[in-house]
Amino acid sequence: MGSWYWIGVCAGLGAGAGVLLAGLAGAARTALIAAGVVALAAGAGIGFAVDGRWPGGWGDVVAGVLGGLAGAFGAAQIVRGALRRGGTRGGTAALIAGAAILVAAIALVPALGYLEAVALPALAARLRKRAPERYAGLRTLAKD
Repeated sequence: MGSWYWIGVCAGLGAGAGVLLAGLAGAARTALIAAGVVALAAGAGIGFAVDGRWPGGWGDVVAGVLGGLAGAFGAAQIVRGALRRGGTRGGTAALIAGAAILVAAIALVPALGYLEAVALPALAARLRKRAPERYAGLRTLAKD
């Protein structure tokens, strides 16, 4: 396998790490920001680990960092929506952890790591666009 394969693996493994960290963080904005920062560091660590063993150079590190950020951003939208709609923290974290393992396993298929790093933020953007507007409820009917 060439260096393009290992760069894609780093992107996919970074995305899996980002998904896992966002799932463990919950729905709080500060926790998700912290999970994003840790996902960046995890992606860099994955990139350096792969770079030390297989060819790829700095592309491994950059792909790992971008994959970690993409995974955290993509999963954060799903975690927020699940918890907002009544999901429990433990159940949501367990399901997202299972999804993170699946994302990391798919990264080993040639070229799918690249696809994951692109698809997760696209999914989050689509979910954000489809989210319903906040409903003011009966407050709009109240006359002062």
